[in-house]
Amino acid sequence: MSQKIEKPVLSGQRIKTRKRDEKEKYDPTGFRDAVISGLEKAGNDLEAISKYLDTAGSKLDYRRYGEVLFDILIAGGLLVPGGFIAQDGDKPVKTTACVFEQPEDMESMRNFEQVFLKLTRRYKYLEKMFEEEMKKVLVFMKGFTPAERIKLARMTALWISNGAVPPTVLSVLINEHLVKDNLALDFLLEVFVTWKQEKGLPSLMTALKKGGIEGRLMEFVPPNKRTDEYFRSVFENADLADIVKLHKAQASQEAKRDLQDLLLDDLADQKPIKDIVSDLKEMAQRCNIPEHDIIGLIWNVVMGQAEWNKKEELVAEQALKHLKIYTPLFGAFANTAKSELALILKVQEFCYENMNFMKVFQKIVLLFYKTDVVSEEVILRWYKDGHSVKGKMLFLDQMKKFIEWLQNAEEESESGEDDD
Repeated sequence: MSQKIEKPVLSGQRIKTRKRDEKEKYDPTGFRDAVISGLEKAGNDLEAISKYLDTAGSKLDYRRYGEVLFDILIAGGLLVPGGFIAQDGDKPVKTTACVFEQPEDMESMRNFEQVFLKLTRRYKYLEKMFEEEMKKVLVFMKGFTPAERIKLARMTALWISNGAVPPTVLSVLINEHLVKDNLALDFLLEVFVTWKQEKGLPSLMTALKKGGIEGRLMEFVPPNKRTDEYFRSVFENADLADIVKLHKAQASQEAKRDLQDLLLDDLADQKPIKDIVSDLKEMAQRCNIPEHDIIGLIWNVVMGQAEWNKKEELVAEQALKHLKIYTPLFGAFANTAKSELALILKVQEFCYENMNFMKVFQKIVLLFYKTDVVSEEVILRWYKDGHSVKGKMLFLDQMKKFIEWLQNAEEESESGEDDD
């Protein structure tokens, strides 16, 4: 029986690998040199720059070096940590075909923006890379000159307002070293002023809400200057008074949420009504929350405390029994006609939106009248022209007999005074 003899193998044999298995060396400086060379040949002709970038994408690996490409188009060269341009020896390697080398005027900014727009439209995969690049560049801002920051802010306003990057990129400015040195606030103001001039205030306000920036505006202010007075003066001096109003509205909403949470905690702890009133009044004064807003919050919380009966005939008795416990709480914040009317409108809205309560409206108002929470003057005003359109005819009809009784009682009272 013959045995199979192994063939000898030469030592140091080379194993041939397939080309797709070979990893290409990462070479950002080589990519940079190729792009800068092409841009320099295009000169200051923006059409030629766009044409070069369009054709270069088929030869150069934009997918791999997208971040480097945007470094060049924004700062002129390869950015290194700290916001400086990478050097060859003692000399920075830069091109003039970049945002930082454009004139500051808006026409020049808009013209150069087209370079980015055409590039990202041609190579759609660069859009996400551009967003990530912007987050990095904004953090590097301390290393840029004041003039470069202004140009970047103006271009950022154009990019965000035209949808090239989302407004959320601005949140990276809330960085300790940028906020402390006032760089974040100065940049934000320049972005806002440019945006207002280019796209109008409504567009800016919408973007702030969309990007979740509206509730964080105070965080851009240096900690040692973080007061409402300083915030107002800075934004008003930049002709951005509407931003101050937006900030106030947002702060008010947050204060109301805090007040509501406080009330929920107090009720959960079963605090006496007088203690709850004291807690609410203290916070309302501190946060400057008006009484007519507080009474609406109280209504929402109190009505949310009960599991309402699904039977219409039983819910009226349950509602009156439940509300009677809290009439002193409502009464503590019904000290003006505006607050009383706000409460009646809240009742109307609730009864309209909860079908089982449709027939309970008049009984709830009567309870508040009998416990001196709302006055006859305000009830008459509600009936005449202060009501909401929600369920208007149904609720006016419910209140008709009670209103007639109030009017007759008022006439009899006036008649008695005349007799005296």
